[in-house]
Amino acid sequence: MIRMKSSRSFMFLICSIMVLIFLYFSSCKLHLRSPVQKSKADLHRLLSAGRVVATEYDKQGFLTKLDRNLPLELQYKYGNLSKGECKPGYAEAKMTSIYPKFSKPAPMFLDPNFKRLSKISGYPPPFGVRTQEKIIDYILQATKRYSLDSELDSISCKKCIIIGNGGILFNKSLGSQIDQYDVVVRLNEAPVVGFEKDVGSKTTMRITYPEGAIQRPERYEKSSLFVLSAFKPMDFRWLRHMVFNEKPRRMEGFWKSVARAVPRDPEDMRILNPYFIQEAAFKFIGLPHNSGLMGRGNIPTLGTVAITMALHNCDEVAVAGFGYDMNTPYAPLHYYERLRMSAIRESWTHNISKEKEFLRKLVKGGVIQDLTHGI
Repeated sequence: MIRMKSSRSFMFLICSIMVLIFLYFSSCKLHLRSPVQKSKADLHRLLSAGRVVATEYDKQGFLTKLDRNLPLELQYKYGNLSKGECKPGYAEAKMTSIYPKFSKPAPMFLDPNFKRLSKISGYPPPFGVRTQEKIIDYILQATKRYSLDSELDSISCKKCIIIGNGGILFNKSLGSQIDQYDVVVRLNEAPVVGFEKDVGSKTTMRITYPEGAIQRPERYEKSSLFVLSAFKPMDFRWLRHMVFNEKPRRMEGFWKSVARAVPRDPEDMRILNPYFIQEAAFKFIGLPHNSGLMGRGNIPTLGTVAITMALHNCDEVAVAGFGYDMNTPYAPLHYYERLRMSAIRESWTHNISKEKEFLRKLVKGGVIQDLTHGI
């Protein structure tokens, strides 16, 4: 009887100890887990409130969720500036905020040290200068100048606008607003005279290639830079003739007639850095690489090349006259002629839909301002 009683006491003691051990470890486990559970609950609450957003990028490296709101650090940087005042470094800062891989250093035009630019030395035209070094040297020895004019170079904060040729510019009366920009970039043969109300009268530079250049000398502005964007080796040979005021002997290889003279002194001629074609095509838009050669659907339009140039060299960037609306076939294709939207055909060299996706990212992310809202 006594032995049975002691056994019961021993079992009672063992059970009590086990209960105490269970309670101890349970309380520790709950204590250890509670901060994690609390943090998860807090994170869920913040996500629901929109205060924490997962960072995601598309295959080109752009943020997938874009808006025009300034990141907090940029709000502090630009918050005290007056309305309309130029924002130093704004385009670069906004571009970097939506595309962290963006690197600004990229000169606007080629200069005698262009061979140091490793990004273009390994590619032939249009993405680089390989095989064209000698003729480029020859041209640059004659042009002697390799930047904007001294007045523009001295401006610490530059506002630039790229004027597209789209019919969307017609009857918008943006001329006076366009002329307020420090740098006004026009493309190919788009005229100014007679359309000043809509497109302005100021031209800082006209970027073109041989087939797109104005053919009648009297239609050139009296003072602007003539800038070649070369897409083919023969484009450099054509520019050499223009710089030295020589009559081109042979015109084979161009897909349409080209200008036989450009009424500009050599000092007013420039060669656009081909890196902007390369960057726009392969990095920003994601066009086929094709071993670095011109091929089907891997050449950006000149307008997008000009915008890419401006992102590297301007503090603020705006555009006007961009965007083709294929849903309006009877709308004017260009602001200066009667050709309709229905006349446009799928291009062998361009990918308009992918290019438009890129430009929309810039507008949606607040990197550029679209005055005609066509992108």
